[in-house]
Amino acid sequence: MMHWATGIEHCASGFITHSAADFTPRILPVTADDLDSDWPASTKPIGPVPNLVTAAANVLEVYTVRIQEESSSSMDSKAAAEPKRGGVLAGVAGASLELVCHYRLHGNVESLGVLPNGGADDWLHLKRGRECFPRGPLVKVDPLGRCAAVLVYGLQMIVLKAAEASSGLVGEDSAFSSGPTGASRIESSYIFGLRDLDMKHVKDFIFIHGYIEPVVVILHEQELTWAGRVSWKQHTCMISALSISTTLKQHPLIWSATNLPHDAYKLLAVPSPIGGVLVIGANTIHYHSQSASCVLALNNFAVPVDGSQEMPRSGFTTELDAANATWLTNDVAVFSSKSGELLLLSLIYDGRIVQRLELSKSRASVLTSDITTIGNSLFFLGSRLGDSLLVQYNSGVGAPTLTPGVKEEVGDIESDAPLTKRLRRSSSDALQDLVGEELSFYGTGPNNAQLAQKAFTFAVRDSLLNVGPLKDFSYGLRINADPNATGIAKQSNYELVCCSGHGKNGALSVLQQSIRPDTITQESLPGCKGIWTVYHKNLRSDSSKGAADEDEYHAYLIISLENRTMVLQTANNLEEVTENVDYYVQGSTIAAGNLFGRRRVIQIFARGARILDGAFMTQELSFKSSNSEAGAASEGTVVSSVSIADPYVLLRMTDGSIQLLVGDPSTCSVSVTTPPVFESSDKVVSACTLYHDKGPEPWLRKTSTDAWLSTGIGEAIDGADGTTQDQGDVYCVLCYENGNLEICDVPNFSSVFSVDKFVSGKNHILDTFSHGPANDPVKLMNKHSEDVGHGRKEIPHNMKVVELSMQRWEGEHSRPFLFGILSDGSILCYHAYIFEVSENASKAEGVSSQSSINLSSISASRLKNLRFVRVALETYAREETPSGISSQRITIFKNVGGLQGLFLSGSRPVWFMMFRERLRIHPQVCDGPIVAFTVLHNVNCNHGFIYITSEGALKICQLSALSSYDNHWPVQKIALKGTPHQVTYFAEKNLYPLIVSVPVLKPLNQVLSSLIDQEVGNQFEHDMSMEGTYLVEEFEVRIMEPERSTGPWQTRATIPMQSSENALTVRVVTLFNTTTQRNETLLAIGTAYVQGEDVAARGRVLLYSVEKNSDNVQAQVSEVYSKELKGAISALASLQGHLLLASGPKIILHKWTGSELNGVAFYDVPPLYVVSLNIVKNFILLGDIHKSIYFLSWKEQGSQLNLLAKDFGSLDCLATEFLIDGSTLSLIVSDDQKNVQIFYYAPKMSESWKGQKLLSRAEFHVGAHITKFLRLQLLPTSADRTNPGSDKTNRFGLLFGTLDGSIGCIAPLDELTFRRLQSLQKKLVDAVAHVAGLNPRSFRHFHSNGKAHRPGPDSIVDFITDALLPSALLSAALSLVVS
Repeated sequence: MMHWATGIEHCASGFITHSAADFTPRILPVTADDLDSDWPASTKPIGPVPNLVTAAANVLEVYTVRIQEESSSSMDSKAAAEPKRGGVLAGVAGASLELVCHYRLHGNVESLGVLPNGGADDWLHLKRGRECFPRGPLVKVDPLGRCAAVLVYGLQMIVLKAAEASSGLVGEDSAFSSGPTGASRIESSYIFGLRDLDMKHVKDFIFIHGYIEPVVVILHEQELTWAGRVSWKQHTCMISALSISTTLKQHPLIWSATNLPHDAYKLLAVPSPIGGVLVIGANTIHYHSQSASCVLALNNFAVPVDGSQEMPRSGFTTELDAANATWLTNDVAVFSSKSGELLLLSLIYDGRIVQRLELSKSRASVLTSDITTIGNSLFFLGSRLGDSLLVQYNSGVGAPTLTPGVKEEVGDIESDAPLTKRLRRSSSDALQDLVGEELSFYGTGPNNAQLAQKAFTFAVRDSLLNVGPLKDFSYGLRINADPNATGIAKQSNYELVCCSGHGKNGALSVLQQSIRPDTITQESLPGCKGIWTVYHKNLRSDSSKGAADEDEYHAYLIISLENRTMVLQTANNLEEVTENVDYYVQGSTIAAGNLFGRRRVIQIFARGARILDGAFMTQELSFKSSNSEAGAASEGTVVSSVSIADPYVLLRMTDGSIQLLVGDPSTCSVSVTTPPVFESSDKVVSACTLYHDKGPEPWLRKTSTDAWLSTGIGEAIDGADGTTQDQGDVYCVLCYENGNLEICDVPNFSSVFSVDKFVSGKNHILDTFSHGPANDPVKLMNKHSEDVGHGRKEIPHNMKVVELSMQRWEGEHSRPFLFGILSDGSILCYHAYIFEVSENASKAEGVSSQSSINLSSISASRLKNLRFVRVALETYAREETPSGISSQRITIFKNVGGLQGLFLSGSRPVWFMMFRERLRIHPQVCDGPIVAFTVLHNVNCNHGFIYITSEGALKICQLSALSSYDNHWPVQKIALKGTPHQVTYFAEKNLYPLIVSVPVLKPLNQVLSSLIDQEVGNQFEHDMSMEGTYLVEEFEVRIMEPERSTGPWQTRATIPMQSSENALTVRVVTLFNTTTQRNETLLAIGTAYVQGEDVAARGRVLLYSVEKNSDNVQAQVSEVYSKELKGAISALASLQGHLLLASGPKIILHKWTGSELNGVAFYDVPPLYVVSLNIVKNFILLGDIHKSIYFLSWKEQGSQLNLLAKDFGSLDCLATEFLIDGSTLSLIVSDDQKNVQIFYYAPKMSESWKGQKLLSRAEFHVGAHITKFLRLQLLPTSADRTNPGSDKTNRFGLLFGTLDGSIGCIAPLDELTFRRLQSLQKKLVDAVAHVAGLNPRSFRHFHSNGKAHRPGPDSIVDFITDALLPSALLSAALSLVVS
């Protein structure tokens, strides 16, 4: 997989990374003028906020919700200056999602539940002989966390009893550790069959509130009904409540309710104090509890049980099939309907008796696939058809809570200027939907006891981007493509234009696999070694610090060449001022940066450094070797690498010694010191860096044992002597030649954290000193994994860390990242976290590992609770040839177009961008290797950057503002307000024709009259006066073009279809005009009239010519030909200048005369309906909707289409394509069971029945519906380039898109590589621990859904393995062999 799934199908919330007990309520300060005014009607305190868990196909992600409170102090003035999305609501200025962890499972998530803290292998006999089941397992959880239940194989219920883990292990001091330490675990389970309880067809089940024992309510159907029988047999469902005793393993029935409608499909447990259950059907909502029941009809299709009594009806008609629901308060539930509307259901109750239900409309939002409440003021709308949203809600009792002035502000902040800035991060049209409508609504009728109205206010706080479902995509040139590019750089000229979303969430997603910045200017500058920009702050403007820091322009640009240095002024335009400044310009510069709060610049060169105030030098230093005995040799030691953390500068010399420059802020002068620890030691440092732990509460301080002493009290004392409060701490991170890592505090250089063998890249690293190897669980785990991978870790003796960087980016809750580049070019990335060990355990550990006297005094300052977890960088491709010169490759940036992260220069430059505490890795391959990079902010280049390529081109660029980078690939979404179905690329004109359908309400009689066959005559004369409207999809073909000036996309022309005519396919075809003897490129559209089952199917084929004038904005589209045929025209293709059409159950080949299409050949091949048609030379591959694939050829001489072979199995095809490997042709097909199969044609082999049957080459379960394959030529490998006779230069890979929003690749491998990788894969399946114990072998097994299937050969290598394996293996994607 190259791009993982983004369509969220399931979501849930629960306390996973923290417990509700950790929550400390925030006491808001009361200001004097508040005392006169009335207290606000509702500033409800935000309670503890649980985690959010989302599942998209096989990707499971856990998020923390971060709340930004409304800032009251002037300290946050910078943050308050830019309003967060959604304005201020109930004292909350914003909320955002931050990623905690994510897992790639070997299996798709079917349902999701979080087991709150109290405080399966195949069971073949359970299948009872059945092989296929309509749906996967269903998980539900008891609200008090006592047990969970799983419904498997239709009618088997597994009850899992929860035990609170480690409750007996933690002693009295658990009050000081982080709340309840343990998580839930499963103690025991038992299984009972619902068949024994006389339940046949279970639809849903749920645990309900308010009982001492867990009670599960099951919705089931006693006997099924069917369409022709519904008017007599309507109420077939019932609910049964079972009380579950986990100790006795019994489940008595305590109450039940019958006569529920047949379309009831979902249960919703009503929270206490009311209790009971809501049964949701398509047309009704029923409430049932042990003592009371009531019902609400939603539309005219709701039928009362005995036909006599009148049902209470809602004030408007709606349908709730395919709705999702969650509770906002204990008596109000929010429903998200299939049209994307949010509806609110209020329970009107007295005591515990619910009297009636009321439904009211709220706002429009995204089409959801799941919905969950997070805490008491947020809910999350998960969607696989649009972007998922995090929404804050506030319920006020009584009058509207917001004063009119504030209310307006809430409505306007979204449409203010910063909105464009916010929206480009997630250009979801759901946001505009939410803005456009009235912000609060009022319940009708008297409510509960207060007889007041309940008003809800909503604000969208965050959104997760989704590019699925990818129905179709095409591959076209980018706007800023470089026509001269070759090799890998040429790859970045193209982009994928995808049809994604549905209905009002429909959009065109433009995906780019690599970043192409917008160039502002470029110069030629050969021989460049490095480049830096520095600020210069005058003493006068010093008072206005804080606020202007972010927007201060750079003052100088320093460029280091082979043997000189250039200095340019950057304030307005770039002008060279090398002659007029005191910079060292006679040789190359090693590094440059700012010291003393940007008042001074330090420039470091090989043998010395200069401190400058603007253009004037204030101090010059020269470095001497640290070891005085090595007098003569000391000539050779010069500065090799530099790290600056105001007011310190750390230098690493070429001989592996280090020196520290210490600055004195009062005099702005610097002195050179050699750390005492390193004066005599013979340790050779291979890489080092300084880490500045900024902020009023430095993060690393929290990880030492006396954390509670160092924060708070220390701060006030620091501030007394006039230094700024947010000075923070500075640490030095060192890596030695032997591969060990050490963190020291500066300037004392006492070690606070050390790790042995950092080079080996363990999954977790922790301080070896305070956690002796004796009995630490993580250590034992690592030990075990080290023994397994023993061979690999010991081989590289010369492996060492050549560069280190540690950085904590902006953000209240951000944690530091640690990066290390190894000498073979691979990168280790670690994310720090705090793990508190209980005191008893660590004391025992400490004594056993080191019995020294001054143990306590040393360990007091250690960062004992600091741990690092390895972050997988799966999309990063390793350097091919690491360069011999040790130039620094990592450049940290704090603001490039509003983004933060780091840039990695070298032969394969990569951007690492930080979003929600997760790194997004985007390569930049368009310019080849990049030598140096730096940020630049001045008048002409707003928060841009400069880089220098290895060819010697200096480019000043900005990132495209329209793309969103918080995705696996950079993406730009263009809202269509309709469903896109198919897109194709018109290469000559750079246009994208696409099929879009928009839902339109039409009068019912107009719809009915179109369903009548005109020839037979009018059958329903009497029914023609029906009232009402009906939703009909209207189709059109839009021709869109990307804007030149990186603006939005424009519609250049529209081709509307006739009424009840659906466009099925659009393709650009090249036809040979037999009259002019010339090729013509035309746009071909195939359509079908959808008029119900009484009318014979018809379709049209349309040919259009497209002209685009340079001056005219619109494209000229003129119809050249149209013809109506029998049967739907479901697929088109051009075959050697002819047009091949699939028309109903036959394919017809036409030749083009310039005014007519004349049939030349036909074949009655697809028995039912063609879903896809592919052509290579004169071969045709055709996929049928039920009857698998057909392989035909076309012969020009006899004008005949011949069937060569077919697959005799039945298969519901979704997409087909040819896979070409040199001279070998294979046929690939994807089906509705989420499999991929590869066939080949071998008439000489006996099992092919004399060539009639296609033989299987490989099969694989992808786990997602593949809707489109795209054939792309592979770049030749270095081995192929050397021997020109190799037929492997003509190799193609297939890019595929799925309905989950994931993109993958299937490529041929040669035999030897395949054998090696396959044997490695078999070893890994056994050796590597799988997440949640899910086995990849069984997940990737062909799923036949109970049909007879003869397994094909196992010739597939699955590269969706654990990403912490050697990166050399992971550079390949999911691959198949064609041997």
